[in-house]
Amino acid sequence: MSATDALKPGLTGAAELVVGEEHTAPRVGSGRVHVLATPVMINLIEAAALAAIEHLLPAGHQSLGTRLDVRHFAATPVGMRVRAEVEVTAIEGRTVKFRVSVADEKEPIGDGMHERMVVNVARFDVRVQDKVAMLRARR
Repeated sequence: MSATDALKPGLTGAAELVVGEEHTAPRVGSGRVHVLATPVMINLIEAAALAAIEHLLPAGHQSLGTRLDVRHFAATPVGMRVRAEVEVTAIEGRTVKFRVSVADEKEPIGDGMHERMVVNVARFDVRVQDKVAMLRARR
């Protein structure tokens, strides 16, 4: 049985937020204009993807973002609500592909694709701890 057996194309997820000053480009270091920062929009896309699939993964598994190809083509001011929506378009082995769209209360502000890899958390953590040990050994 595969960790992605419960996942199917067509699954959807969404996430939203009201843009606060903490979500603006100057606050996150990605620009000087006080509008929604692209890194925050990306975080919202990832949250929508998690909402679509995480609850369907077997115990001990989770998904990790591995690829993003997004456009952020309209500004959203502080105080306006933003919503990211995703749809699973394909499952290829442990890779889950999503179509993404993002809109504020006035208009679409972004779109693109996102990929996530389903991993066994225990095995993943072993690899991370191996890197930590390597880093400590160099110091």
